[in-house]
Amino acid sequence: MSSPSSRRVVVVGGGILGVSTATRLVRAGEAVVLVTARELTSGASGRSLSWLNSAGVRREAYHRLRLAGIDRYRTLAAAQPDRNWLRFDGGLRWANTPAELRTVHEHEVGHGYDSELIRPDQVPPRAPGVDPSAVPPGGAIWNPGEGWVDLPSLSRVLAAEFVQRGGRLVTDAGRCTLLTDSGAVTGVRTGSGEDFRASVTLLATGAAVPAMGAEVGLDIPDATVPALLVTTVPVRVGLKAVLNTPRASLRPTPAGALAVDSDWTAPHISQTDDGGYQVTRDLAEELLAEASRLLAGHPRLAADRCAIGSKPIPADGEPVLGGVEQVPGLSLAFTHSGATLGLIVAELLTYEITSGRPHPMLADFNVRRFR
Repeated sequence: MSSPSSRRVVVVGGGILGVSTATRLVRAGEAVVLVTARELTSGASGRSLSWLNSAGVRREAYHRLRLAGIDRYRTLAAAQPDRNWLRFDGGLRWANTPAELRTVHEHEVGHGYDSELIRPDQVPPRAPGVDPSAVPPGGAIWNPGEGWVDLPSLSRVLAAEFVQRGGRLVTDAGRCTLLTDSGAVTGVRTGSGEDFRASVTLLATGAAVPAMGAEVGLDIPDATVPALLVTTVPVRVGLKAVLNTPRASLRPTPAGALAVDSDWTAPHISQTDDGGYQVTRDLAEELLAEASRLLAGHPRLAADRCAIGSKPIPADGEPVLGGVEQVPGLSLAFTHSGATLGLIVAELLTYEITSGRPHPMLADFNVRRFR
């Protein structure tokens, strides 16, 4: 194993996974360069609902990983209780059918996840600000242990620590390419042609991970889709919890606004000639109208910002994490659940990189599962 004084790590990607892991690595005494194509959190981390949860039906190994992720946020919240960008005020959601709702609830209870099946009239004491008449007669699931985080705020805090501890931050680097030698990854080259050599390179570039991995012969099945997050102008509502429904998901923001998204918008997002995305004003207004119908008093919601881009999703829905056996010097961080896993994945990847040994909790999520 290389000693910290002889090893340099390059982390590629300025989202929560990249920033968090780079910070953990410098805490461990590593020499780290963090390289990002644009500014920090300019990708998926800057347009995420950032719901902290392990809700729904999922495999036990993934459930345990997500619970560990929530635990690390709780530790952070306890140490810094005045942070307005990290809250644990619960999560409320309902499904398209009562049968679907009950299946999810029974799965959660069976795995020890705090889950209550409640009637519409039981909603207001638990989730103030929600209109109980919007809740289906079959009720809703209340998960009191859930929360949300504002990833740009968290990333700024971590990046400041990263730089203060001696890490090098390179922003606006353009499209990076992996450097290789005899089948091993030896660093990255920025869009301007600057090379950063490293003993280990962590690829945490969100939706770009599969394409960058393909450059060195990796096949990472990909189900990435376009997504829209609308942030409203500040509005007075009583909502504190995260609210997830078939037509709108929303949470408060530190600035007193609401962040709103929903999967149904994806087919209505079109691609521009330059590879970007666009939506019509009608789509954003329809999404905000759906959100308003869920809130007590049905406040008028106006869009302040529409953030559109790729939502990184591995094809099987589970994270791709850890070192790559067939490509020495390369490690991966590619997941849909970047918010929930943002702190724990950094911890586990740092263990792997500094010790040279795989972490048991990442074994099920290694890219080798696709071979």
